[in-house]
Amino acid sequence: MKDNMSNLTFISTFLLLEFSNIRELQIVHFFVFLALYLMGITGNLLIILAVTLDHRLHTPMFFFVLNLAMMDIGTISVTIPKSMAISLTNNRSISFSGCVAQVFCYVFCLSSDFFLLIIMALDRYVAICNPLQYGRVMHKGACLQMVATVWIIGLSYAILHTGGTFTNTFCSNVISQFFCEVPQLLKLSCSKIFLVEGGLLIISCMIALGGFIFIIITYVRIFAAVLRIPSVHGQRKALSTCLPHLVVVSVFIFTSLFAYGKPPSNTSSDLDLAFAVIYVIIPPILNPFIYSIRNKELKAALWKLLDLELFFKNQS
Repeated sequence: MKDNMSNLTFISTFLLLEFSNIRELQIVHFFVFLALYLMGITGNLLIILAVTLDHRLHTPMFFFVLNLAMMDIGTISVTIPKSMAISLTNNRSISFSGCVAQVFCYVFCLSSDFFLLIIMALDRYVAICNPLQYGRVMHKGACLQMVATVWIIGLSYAILHTGGTFTNTFCSNVISQFFCEVPQLLKLSCSKIFLVEGGLLIISCMIALGGFIFIIITYVRIFAAVLRIPSVHGQRKALSTCLPHLVVVSVFIFTSLFAYGKPPSNTSSDLDLAFAVIYVIIPPILNPFIYSIRNKELKAALWKLLDLELFFKNQS
């Protein structure tokens, strides 16, 4: 049931979408999201620990993977726990400041994720197409500067989109999504200021499309270079470092297109909810498995880390 609040200049709380009005289904939703959240947190934490503790993984590629894991933890931590709390307490309200914080943190993590993926494509390009120049181009200082730039860009995007969204006057406090999603918030606007944020979203989509085209062109050149490698073993080794990243990029891009590619509608649907669950939850959960399954060095480091945990458990 929608609570229309026309002609209001300020809203102190928003009402998020609940997955069901039936108490039993709310409990089921809580445990399903809890399991998914724990999977995402555990997988990404293992990646962070393995890269941090194993000196063999102190390379540019795994440094970027570590930062990607940190952003993935942020993405699911900003959205899933609040949705779980709604199902557990049967209270779907979120404060205005809480909604602002959720939008800011989510946009920051999402945009940083995307630009990290672009840098990782560049890293693989230099490593395979210009291996003799790799040490000179992707040195420690350059990697730190790249990651710092990504964080600054992510912060800038978060400030712009959060400011552009919440300078609006809202005519309703009912959000047709399980978290504070910018497009859903703009549907509640009763002022023309929403056109500013709408313009920012269009510009962001154009930048995202440009980044995606850059990644595709980069990987076309990478695969062309791989095919010129005379050794079959060399080809497999090169592909083992590229395919995980390409899969991660594909999952990230296409799940986002599922959510934002369809024409806007004033009415909510189960499809909107399903798409949001896909692009918010699936990539952070899949990324650790994709990288660990396809990469021998990371897989060995993870097994070593798990063996160390078992050792300490047996000693206690």
